[in-house]
Amino acid sequence: MRASVRRPRLLAVASLALALTACEKGGGVREEGAASEPVASEPTQSPQTPAQDKPAATPGGTATAKAPATKATKGTGGSGTGKGGGRASAPAAGADPDAPANRVPCTADNTEVVATPVSRPLNHMLLTITNTGSTMCDLAGYPVVKFEGAQSVPPVMEHTKPQAVTSLRPGKKGYAGVILSAGDGRGGEGCTAQSLEIGFQGSDKMTEAALQAKGVHIDDSLRVTYWLTSVEDALS
Repeated sequence: MRASVRRPRLLAVASLALALTACEKGGGVREEGAASEPVASEPTQSPQTPAQDKPAATPGGTATAKAPATKATKGTGGSGTGKGGGRASAPAAGADPDAPANRVPCTADNTEVVATPVSRPLNHMLLTITNTGSTMCDLAGYPVVKFEGAQSVPPVMEHTKPQAVTSLRPGKKGYAGVILSAGDGRGGEGCTAQSLEIGFQGSDKMTEAALQAKGVHIDDSLRVTYWLTSVEDALS
């Protein structure tokens, strides 16, 4: 009887030892019981790490987006400067010295006049005017010729009127012709003039034009031409 009782106890002890060995190796109850909970909790914690990285990446992306925006703003400023440059490449009022708006009248203040008797045509004199100013000037009409002893200012010969006003660049010359006398007595007895003054249309100021030492003979047939651009036209 005692031998039979010991055998079941030994079997029970052996079964218990096997059960404990199985729990230590992770089999049996560990797979279905509390041991399965840590496995579920590990994937729950692992997504939190990338979730924390997203906010850090977002500011970086925002900074990258702002940098091109700043460059674009600079580009707009450059465009504005370009417009300013366009205004700067546009022509100024004084860019064209030949433009009518940039010219001034020829007067006694910006010209010099020389009177020279000529051999041909007979009884003619040539007036040569030089622009002594720094700006182009316009010779309006014809010279106002005032000889010493003359009773009046001589009239102009209308057939000499040019198609356009004679204009002089600085240093350039213009011309006018003067018929001094008729030569056949039709102009009266006449006289000898020792001095000559030249005036300009639209101005009251006169400038002196020196005559030759012996003076020039004039009579009532005195005539003048318009201001012209060539000697040939003035003496024709």
